Amino acid sequence: MKIYLAGPDVFDPNPLAVGEELKAGARRHGFVPLYPLDNAIQTDDPNPSLTIYKANIALIADADAVVANLNPFRGAEPDSGTVWEVGYALGLGKRVIGYIGSGEPMVGRVLVNEGRTVPPVGPYFDEENRSIEDFGHPLNLMLMHSIEHLAIGSFEDALQYLTV
Repeated sequence: MKIYLAGPDVFDPNPLAVGEELKAGARRHGFVPLYPLDNAIQTDDPNPSLTIYKANIALIADADAVVANLNPFRGAEPDSGTVWEVGYALGLGKRVIGYIGSGEPMVGRVLVNEGRTVPPVGPYFDEENRSIEDFGHPLNLMLMHSIEHLAIGSFEDALQYLTV
């Protein structure tokens, strides 16, 4: 089974090493990993972002499933590119398993991210007075209910929900 490894890991200070670690974990479980940085981009490419986009959608199309790192990235929510990849994979009929390090509900994560404490009772609002979903989920309800499973833990934990 080929699995696309979606996530903001490509922005890590050492993304190739992180990718090799993730790919090794996938192989230990019998999967064929597809990591976005496996795509070779030419240094003289006139439009590298478009090339990366096309290469990544080709990898997703080739995958049987997507395993997505949905940990907060640059804020309280997952990386927007990763969420797009999840939606694209779902649109193609692919299986999607997500993982997140903490099952803390979104209310707590948003308020703590703003440097605030969580009041004992809602309704809850962010610092700009916008309501915060209060369904007890660690992710937005649309993401929670569209993926096959959300593993609370690591990439390795998420792999347990796929079968070769």
